[in-house]
Amino acid sequence: MGHREDLLEGAKRCLLEKGFARTTARDIVKESGTNLGSIGYHYGSKDALLAQAYIALIEPLGDTFESSLAGGSPGEGGLERFQEIWGNIIRSVPEARPIWMMTLEVITQGERLAGIRELLIEAQKQGRSGITALFTGIEENEIPADVLESEGRLYTTLLNGLMMQWLFDPASATTAEQLTEGLRRVTRRMREEV
Repeated sequence: MGHREDLLEGAKRCLLEKGFARTTARDIVKESGTNLGSIGYHYGSKDALLAQAYIALIEPLGDTFESSLAGGSPGEGGLERFQEIWGNIIRSVPEARPIWMMTLEVITQGERLAGIRELLIEAQKQGRSGITALFTGIEENEIPADVLESEGRLYTTLLNGLMMQWLFDPASATTAEQLTEGLRRVTRRMREEV
């Protein structure tokens, strides 16, 4: 492994241990066994390195959300797929709690990270695409823009709200079953109103 990879791995460990705001360049250097100059040379800044490390930590989470119904045709599974994926997401919370906590920190620190904000916005778009593919069964690179901008935003909003609940108070947080039943009732009410 070269300095670039060592820095990324060291930054990931620092983020999980200390979070975004408390991690210093010296922490990363100590954890990675590199030197301060390497951060600027390979990533431009400590914040840019931490943003890349954050993205590297969050990307694999999507693999744990997969549905057993994902192999079917687009749209297959309906409410069963919806409930299964949310159940998988919720089951990931205990193990991925440090990553979800870091996500909240990144969101609240975003305004202070001017040059990094664009990287995180791009990562959010990629996340929206990934979660849309999970729920729709459409390949990520084939998702129509209107689906991404409507359904993708809905799923991302639900994910963010659900994570807030599970991080704040798991005992009273919404379950996959409750979320699915809520969707079932809203859909039924909308049909009745038409």
